[in-house]
Amino acid sequence: MQRLKLKRIGLALALFCALAVGYTARGVHLADARAAASEQTPTPPPAPPVSPPDFSSIVKRFGPAVVNVSITGTVKAGEQPTPFPFGQIDPNDPFYQFFKHFQVPQGEEMVHGLGSGFIVKSDGVILTNAHVVANASQVTVKLTDGREFKAKVIGVDKPTDIAVLKIDAKGLPTVDIGDSSNVQVGAWVLAIGSPFGFENSASAGIVSAKARSLPNESYVPFLQTDVPVNPGNSGGPLFDTSGKVIGVNSQIYTNSGGYQGLSFAIPIDVAMKVEGELAAHGKVTRGRLGVTIQDVNQELADSFGLKKPEGALVSQVEKGSPADKAGIEPGDVILKLDGHEVTHSSDLPPMVSDLAPGARAELQVWRKGATRSLDVVVGENAEGQVASADQGGQGHGRLGLAVRPLTPEERQQAGVGAGLLVEQVSGPAARAGIEPGDVVLSLNGTPVKNVDEMRGLLSHAGKHVALLVKRGEGRLFVPVDLG
Repeated sequence: MQRLKLKRIGLALALFCALAVGYTARGVHLADARAAASEQTPTPPPAPPVSPPDFSSIVKRFGPAVVNVSITGTVKAGEQPTPFPFGQIDPNDPFYQFFKHFQVPQGEEMVHGLGSGFIVKSDGVILTNAHVVANASQVTVKLTDGREFKAKVIGVDKPTDIAVLKIDAKGLPTVDIGDSSNVQVGAWVLAIGSPFGFENSASAGIVSAKARSLPNESYVPFLQTDVPVNPGNSGGPLFDTSGKVIGVNSQIYTNSGGYQGLSFAIPIDVAMKVEGELAAHGKVTRGRLGVTIQDVNQELADSFGLKKPEGALVSQVEKGSPADKAGIEPGDVILKLDGHEVTHSSDLPPMVSDLAPGARAELQVWRKGATRSLDVVVGENAEGQVASADQGGQGHGRLGLAVRPLTPEERQQAGVGAGLLVEQVSGPAARAGIEPGDVVLSLNGTPVKNVDEMRGLLSHAGKHVALLVKRGEGRLFVPVDLG
């Protein structure tokens, strides 16, 4: 028995050795195959660590082209001067008297403001913000070498917040102009300016977002950064890491009056286009459609049968405007302009403003479940808006409306041909933000003149409807979820 056990052990050992040799040989073959594969497709090296760039050479080279801009002017007594759009400055703030003095009698107040600018041409052409030189009776430009010049305001364009100044000097240092269309989110950027009057101060950060739309700013697709800028930085340049100017620092989001992490710059492409027109004509000419638009959210997209929320929803068309003549209707969703996609409503105004008055443009619109093309002859935008954004309330949400037809007097007062006056609101309509006093003009793009028409439309509606409502002087589409 003992010998038998040993044999069995010996057999097991032999078998184990044979298997081990086999697996070893197989392992060699696998190793050879892996080695061969690695020779054919080498492993890429790890990405180098990212470190902040050194902006010192840019500051040294282009800092002398950044100037301090100071203004003196007057406003009517009782009007709060706002040399910077950063919010009101507390009268108890130590900088308050730095910006404002009460010295002029006879119902006027003296205003002192500070900002920044940068030289774009060696013969003394300077870019800054329009709000920096607002109400200015005298503008002074100070260079980094200490020289001061009285500046002439060549032109001001309030819609883009760009102003062009001229000083009597030659051979001045200039900045290099870049291309803001190629800016990448996450890229490092540098600001130079005069925050709170501290001249030639540099601060850095990254581009946080592109084409950012701000309230009441229809023509500028702002660059958002986290660069620390403060009152006085307005009008100064925003550089990329190659030393090219890609923006003009203009605004910050703040509750305190100082920097809170959100800064906004006008793309240099926009600024230089304005500079060229102001220098040549003294004004900026813009195209115009004559529509009021709003964004398309998911509920409105469902109501209109769009696959996704996109485009600019037309809530109102000005009578006799280029849009009216082209056949654009309330309820149309503008998806493209001359082949360029309109993703958000804020995309449309700068696109239209870039078109020359009298030019023909093709609009692709979504109407009643299908796309169609409309040709429009662009008008000239004098003082009105290219396409104003209606900021009415949006809601969530079966209609809970008590409505009645408008009387002739009410129709005349409201300036509409027909509509239903909302008297009471509950349920889905209330949740969607419909209010007593609103006038319902259409449901899913079909005008409603009486209650029966509305009931008929609702009986064929799906889970989502869009009501065109007149509220005050404006019109807006309100999506209602019927469940």
